Amino acid sequence: MTSAPSPAPTVAPARARPDGVRLAIVQKRFEGVTRKMANTLLRTARSGVINTARDFSCALVTADCELLTAADSYPIHVIGGADLMARAMLDMHPDLKPGDAFLHNSPYHGNSHAADHTILVPVFDDDGRHRFTVLAKAHQADCGNSLPTTYMGDARDVYEEGALIFPAVKVQTGYKDIQDIINICMMRIRVPNQWRGDYLATVGAARIGEQEIMRMGRELGWDALTRHAQDWFDLSEQQMIDCIRTIRPGRARATSVHDPLPRTPPEGIPANADVTVDPEAAIITVDMTDNIDCLPVGVNLSHACARTAAIVGVFNSLPTPMQPNAGSLRRIVVHLREGCVVGIPFHPTSTSVATTNLGDRVTNAVQCALAAIDPAIGMAEGGAAIPPSAGVISGVDPRNGHAFVNEVILAGAGGAGTPTQDGWLSLFSMGNAGMPFYDSVEVDEMLHPMMITTRRLVADSEGAGMHRGAPGLLTEYRPVDCDFELGFCSDGTVNPAKGTRGGHDAQPARQWLAADDGTITPLRTSEQIHVRRDQTVVSYATAGGGYGDPATRDPERVASDVREKWITAGRARDVYKVALAPDGTVDAAETARIRAGA
Repeated sequence: MTSAPSPAPTVAPARARPDGVRLAIVQKRFEGVTRKMANTLLRTARSGVINTARDFSCALVTADCELLTAADSYPIHVIGGADLMARAMLDMHPDLKPGDAFLHNSPYHGNSHAADHTILVPVFDDDGRHRFTVLAKAHQADCGNSLPTTYMGDARDVYEEGALIFPAVKVQTGYKDIQDIINICMMRIRVPNQWRGDYLATVGAARIGEQEIMRMGRELGWDALTRHAQDWFDLSEQQMIDCIRTIRPGRARATSVHDPLPRTPPEGIPANADVTVDPEAAIITVDMTDNIDCLPVGVNLSHACARTAAIVGVFNSLPTPMQPNAGSLRRIVVHLREGCVVGIPFHPTSTSVATTNLGDRVTNAVQCALAAIDPAIGMAEGGAAIPPSAGVISGVDPRNGHAFVNEVILAGAGGAGTPTQDGWLSLFSMGNAGMPFYDSVEVDEMLHPMMITTRRLVADSEGAGMHRGAPGLLTEYRPVDCDFELGFCSDGTVNPAKGTRGGHDAQPARQWLAADDGTITPLRTSEQIHVRRDQTVVSYATAGGGYGDPATRDPERVASDVREKWITAGRARDVYKVALAPDGTVDAAETARIRAGA
């Protein structure tokens, strides 16, 4: 029984105060590096999950493996894992050289899950000294799993999962591919040419980052860049200290429960978070050690995802937006336990679905605990991830005879209500923070033999509250002139997103196959299914939980929701205690009467 190593928060030794203008400009240039990397990956990748849904991230760490920037990245991809991945590269390859590149997707060595292929490139100055490391990570359409999906929720272990695992394996030397590694992937991955294109796009993004940092080093001086990083960390830490000191002190436990899977407890998989806020020390501690051991399913969290999911819950809840980097992270301490379902897994535990489902439950637990400590912060629970509307489809396209595998992100979870605003409509999942783009219906139909007949918000599905959760989404789609397979690992059908501080729970998720003859086939939480050409996939993605008593919601907001058809007039009166006139405006007198008797 151990805790994850977390660096003790420290106060940096006094140094000359940096020039604030220069500090901001140089940091923006570093952020520009990761944005150029992201633009390269977006525009050159082949998989729809990358170039349409934007399921990738780019980051930059120092030579000491401290996160400097991850602009526009998925939080779950890099915030609590970039340093772990860079450290694994250094541990396994202590003799780094210019022109090296490493392929890393091992969840046992700091990566998120096996589907996220990461390219790490060490950046050297002109004297051959390692100064920074750039990371480009992209979710693959196929990663060699035993089934054509990257989300194997039912996998007993990594062997049944079947993914190719590369623990920081050198894939380039002297800027040239090590062809043996490429050949392994080409022979194992179902869409080899598509993977090859994505690999080249990811390497290209990393090399763009390398070139841009080398240009900055030669222009501004390498030692100046190193000093900048430390100054930026110190500034970010101080901002975090100032922020935490505005929060009430306290300790709270919250639990968010994932739906049951085969070989899990029948009541589901709980994620318990014990959260402590110490404003005097300016520390927020998240203790996840009091949780069950790893399970023989694919939703166990990797070290990186367990750590990051807790951190995301903290950042989501802060009263002031903070920069996620090594400086601000000094003020968040996360305790994890080895062999724990939300901790540090041992090989061969499967972590196939680590970036979403149970990770979202950890984030939900943390932000609900913080809401219990201080009503001015925290969030309700966000909706659950990877419903059939965001599943992996595969088969043979009858239009050209080519095999296809791709995750289609048509819809996902609704966002949670907060103390200050309603839930984010296109959240998708807590750990991805609304960064994924929902697929274009027209593009998906062009790329795959499918027809998408419905994608709309579901009225009265939101977790009601002073600030409501986002409504759920209904999606319906079907194969065209063929059958295909669909893999998904849903959540929220049994345990929908919960409200907090008087907010209501959201409507649960639902999913089934509807055949043309009227036959309905219910779908389990996690499945790999055969969808016939006469069947339609029906997916209700769960909505977000509400924050605060719905009877205290601004009546004008309630009226706006009715006009937008997100809630009905009946729900406005029964749940929000708001009466509307025939023209849709608020009947102030009747509303006051209803609320007085509520």
